[in-house]
Amino acid sequence: MDREQMQSMTIAVIVGNRDFFPDTLITEARRDLVKLFAAMNITPVWLFASETERGAVETWTDAVRCGELFRTHRAEIQGILVCLPNFGDEKGIADSIRLSELQVPILIQACPDDLDQFGLERRRDAFCGKISVCNNLRQYGLKYSLTRDHTVAVLDPAFQEDLAQFLQVCRTVGGLRRVRIGAVGARPNAFNTTRYSEKLLEAAGISVNTIDLSEVFGSAASIAHDDRRVKERIETIRSYADASAAPDDSMLKMAKFAIVIDDWMLSLGLTATAIQCWSSMQKNYGVNVCTIMSMMSEQMLPSACEVDIAGVVSMYALQLASGKPSALVDWNNNYGKDPDKCVFFHCGNWAKDFLPDIRIGTAPILGTVLGEENTVGALEGRTPAGPVTFGRISTDDLAGKIRAYVGDGEFTDDPLDTFGTKAVVKVPRLQQLMRRICRNGFEHHAAMNGSHCAAAVAEALENYLGWDVYHHNAPFEP
Repeated sequence: MDREQMQSMTIAVIVGNRDFFPDTLITEARRDLVKLFAAMNITPVWLFASETERGAVETWTDAVRCGELFRTHRAEIQGILVCLPNFGDEKGIADSIRLSELQVPILIQACPDDLDQFGLERRRDAFCGKISVCNNLRQYGLKYSLTRDHTVAVLDPAFQEDLAQFLQVCRTVGGLRRVRIGAVGARPNAFNTTRYSEKLLEAAGISVNTIDLSEVFGSAASIAHDDRRVKERIETIRSYADASAAPDDSMLKMAKFAIVIDDWMLSLGLTATAIQCWSSMQKNYGVNVCTIMSMMSEQMLPSACEVDIAGVVSMYALQLASGKPSALVDWNNNYGKDPDKCVFFHCGNWAKDFLPDIRIGTAPILGTVLGEENTVGALEGRTPAGPVTFGRISTDDLAGKIRAYVGDGEFTDDPLDTFGTKAVVKVPRLQQLMRRICRNGFEHHAAMNGSHCAAAVAEALENYLGWDVYHHNAPFEP
């Protein structure tokens, strides 16, 4: 069972009703929803069957009760599901959401009619009712999500997939609206590409906290070599990756750095970091901290290179959606003459989730100017074949908005002979994607995640956060 499957979610549920449709349809829908929620580890917040007509919402009185219930559980609710076993009352549904004062994603589901059951006993008309509900939600200024098929049965496997994607949207929206990021050091002077707008991020609920590398180095120097935490951290590093090529002095420095960053993050409630990984680190501390950054990302505390704050926000968005660690990569090399393949590379701090052959080495490129002996701590490894989602969030200061792109592809097992952390990736219509990245001035950094979650991320960023998003090879038009 992966991290996503283990995560419990709480959603508010509104079952719509219109009184001249059969009440038995409401009872059946609630029964099927109970089965679905149990299978997906979902805790519903909804009216009891005894509180309104079979627990459905139709009248103003129903909406008041429903809104009060949801307000009581605001701290737990991560999304709202509207289920339409029949046409439903669009005003009752919209009023319930307005009265709840919830600011969470909303999914609209409508049950299908059967061709042999158009009589009064089983007729639904939810196909039509869904349009009316959406119309009213838009009038109320509410954002909402749709299932892939206009109508779909509650226990249809297709709806379970729709609901799973919706939960990804809920996690992404909720997480990004209140995340606290740590910036460790100044960005490398040579990298204008990692500039970003703190104010645009703050307006979106993303806070940035800073610390100077001198403070980190000073605090690390004050920790005794024989400190119990240092010894324990060194053992943790050795158990995380093959450290046979790493000198004891380098391991000591990495351990102390990790302790200082851990304490700082805990003191400020930080979830993610972006670190100045060169060149002060090598010149003044004598080590690469890629291994420490990898360990944080593996623990779902993503860490990005080169103080790329927007890059680590991208990593966190993919992590929230998928429930798996992310990594920061360079769109680095063409792969021969194949127009749909390229090489992802960094020198490198990818989470262990991407590197089954993970080992601690050096950074040969940085070593040419900083001394390779000062770059111990960079990781080496190859990502095997599997799914990948890539994406980038960027603050467009000139336009005063946040922009992003996201898409799905595949890691491949094509041969690749190089150092660092690397992967071969296949992306349909890669050349068109590269043109869009370059035309729109996106950075050469992107986040990657070992999953396919682009659709959920795009929905979260564009529909609910209001960002300008390009979804590469999107299956549906917005």
